[in-house]
Amino acid sequence: MKNVFVMGLDPFNEELLETIDDQAGSEEKYCFHPLLDLSEIVDAEGGEYPSLDEVRERAKKRFTEVEGGPDAVMGYWDFPTSSFVPVVAHDAGLPAQPLEAVARCEHKYWSRLEQKKVLPDMVPEFQALNPFSEDPAAEVRINYPFWLKPVKSHSSFLGFYIDGPDALREHIPEIREKIGLFAKPFNEFLALLDQPEEVAAVDGYHCIAEEIISSGFQATVEGYCWHGEVQVFGAIDSLRSGKHQSSFSRYQYPSKLPREIQARMIKAARTFMRHIEYDQGTFNIEFFWDHDDDSLMLLEVNSRISKSHSPLFFMVDGATNHKVVLDLALGREPDMPHRKGEHELSGKFMMRIFKDEVADGVVRQVPDEDDIERVRERYPDAFVLPLVEEGTRLSDLKFQDSYSYEIAVVFLGADRQKQLLDRFDKVEEMLPFKIDADE
Repeated sequence: MKNVFVMGLDPFNEELLETIDDQAGSEEKYCFHPLLDLSEIVDAEGGEYPSLDEVRERAKKRFTEVEGGPDAVMGYWDFPTSSFVPVVAHDAGLPAQPLEAVARCEHKYWSRLEQKKVLPDMVPEFQALNPFSEDPAAEVRINYPFWLKPVKSHSSFLGFYIDGPDALREHIPEIREKIGLFAKPFNEFLALLDQPEEVAAVDGYHCIAEEIISSGFQATVEGYCWHGEVQVFGAIDSLRSGKHQSSFSRYQYPSKLPREIQARMIKAARTFMRHIEYDQGTFNIEFFWDHDDDSLMLLEVNSRISKSHSPLFFMVDGATNHKVVLDLALGREPDMPHRKGEHELSGKFMMRIFKDEVADGVVRQVPDEDDIERVRERYPDAFVLPLVEEGTRLSDLKFQDSYSYEIAVVFLGADRQKQLLDRFDKVEEMLPFKIDADE
C-alpha cells in the first residue's frame, strides 16, 4: 500500500483517483491522504492563501501522522498547488519537477521570454506592466487592443480585454485591489529561485499585456517529461463563447484538428519543455490555430494536468490523467492507456450566465440530488457539478472570468459529435436553475 498525499484533495477528484486501483491488471494499491484542506489551498476562504513556509511546516507534520510516511506527493489544482507541491515533495526527498522549470511555465512573463527564444513565430507581442505605477497607460508599448492579466493567476481571473487607455484605467483599480491574492504566495515561491535580472524586476504584483491571438481554433496538448523525454498523451479542443470569445463553453476530447496541426503542436511542446529542462512532471500547453493563414500561436504553458480533462480521458482512454501524475510522483515511468474507454469522444460543458445579460443577481433554484440522479439514470457515466447554491450572489463567486459567471459543469461521453451535443441539450433541460437578476 502506497501512501499518496494529495494537496487539496476533494471528493470528485478522489473518486477519479480511486478508479486507478480498479484498472485491470493493477497490482499496486494506494491510500490517498489529504494534504491541506480544499478551503485553504484552493478556495482561500480566509481571504488569503497560507504562506509557503506554513505549508512546508504543516506538510512535514502531516507526514509524521501517517504510518510509513509519504511515498508520493501530488496535486492537480492550479496555483498555488502547482508550485507548492514540488517544493513540498523536494523537502521530503520525493520525485518532483525542478523548481526553476516550474517557474518558467507558471510565471507568464518569464515563460514568454523563454518561449520567444525557441518558438519566436508562435509568440505574440507582449510586455510587462506595473499596475501600481503612477499611470500604467503611459507605459504601454504594444498596440491596442490587447489582453491584460497578472503574471500569475488562473481561470481568467483579472483578465481584461483592453481596447484603449480609458479601458486600462477603468480596470486598474480592481487589479490593484485583488492581485495580491496570488501575488503574495507566488513571490514566496519565486524567492526560492535565482531569477534573471529581467524577470526579478517583474514580480507577482505585475501584469503582462499580450497581443490578441484568440482568433481561430483553440486546443491543448497534455503530456509529461520523463528523464529528458517529452511525451504527449492527448490533444483536447477548447471552444469559447461570449462577448470577446473569452469564456470557455466546452472542452472536447479527442481533438478534431487535422493530424498535421496536432503534430506541429506536439513538436512545439517538445521543443519548449526540453528548452526549459522540465522533467519528472506533467504539463499542458494551449495553442490557437488560424485556419485562414495556417499560423499556430502558443497561448500558455502550465506545469500540471488539467483536472477539467480528467473525466474526458477516463471516458475515452479508460484512465484518468491523474494516473500520469501519480506514476511520476512515485518515481516511475507513466503507463497511460489509449482508447480503452467506453466512448469515442467526451466533453466538459460549462453552464454560464453572461454579464451582458445578467450583470448580477441571486440564485433562487439549483438542481437537487433527485435532478442529478435522473441525469445519471439516463447517462450513467455523466458527472454533474453545480457550482452555486440557493442564495448565492453571482458576484460573490470566486475566480470567474471578467465577462461571465460559471454556475455548473457537466461531463458526458458519446460515440458521435451530434450525439454528444444532443445529450448535453437534454441534460441542460433536466437541470433547473433560476436566477433573480438585480433590477
